[in-house]
Amino acid sequence: MSFFMKSSSRSVHEERRWSAELPTTESDLCMSLTVWRKSLVMSCNGFTVINSNGNVVYRVETYIGQRPKELVLMDGVGKPILTMRRNKNLRLLDTWFIYGGEIGAHCISTKRSEKQPIFYVKKCINILHNNPNVLAYVYRGRSSDEKYVYMIEGSYSHRSCKVVNEAKKVVAEIKRKDAIIGGVSFGVEVFMLIVDAGFDPGLAMALVLLLDQMFS
Repeated sequence: MSFFMKSSSRSVHEERRWSAELPTTESDLCMSLTVWRKSLVMSCNGFTVINSNGNVVYRVETYIGQRPKELVLMDGVGKPILTMRRNKNLRLLDTWFIYGGEIGAHCISTKRSEKQPIFYVKKCINILHNNPNVLAYVYRGRSSDEKYVYMIEGSYSHRSCKVVNEAKKVVAEIKRKDAIIGGVSFGVEVFMLIVDAGFDPGLAMALVLLLDQMFS
């Protein structure tokens, strides 16, 4: 895995901690992450995300052969940051809830109420939409009753996607890592995630995971 680490962007950025309200006073520089569509655990599928210093900053691990109903984004040492869970009530549509931290039976409070989702992500059905480039919408809370806060457009299969906010500003972007090192081409298994200053990289990576579930 060393050549992936060495080939990361040379720009120096600091990892920002996820929060429900995204920070607005961060460095003026964007963050460049290398995303490897492979788990470091031999018995699992998943993702490994490397920063500009060659350090693992995010990990995702799922058992081989399963179509997961839940995904957990962890930091480099395995601490849960965000949990993504499929919406059980909408079988015909690929929709997900995003929660802060880890959720599950052991996280239910004494009032027997689960954590409330922070974001709701819905796959776009192009035949019902005027813009065929739209892949998904991101809403705040647990439904799409209100106007979206982010829209994802482009082509995930070509690793060319943009996350734009309500003001149509690009806040995160997926790009091909078109390079060959030692005769090995990166292809689509290794790509770049560029995150704008003020937008949380953990949330950006969570959206990458959901695009992978929706369009792979």
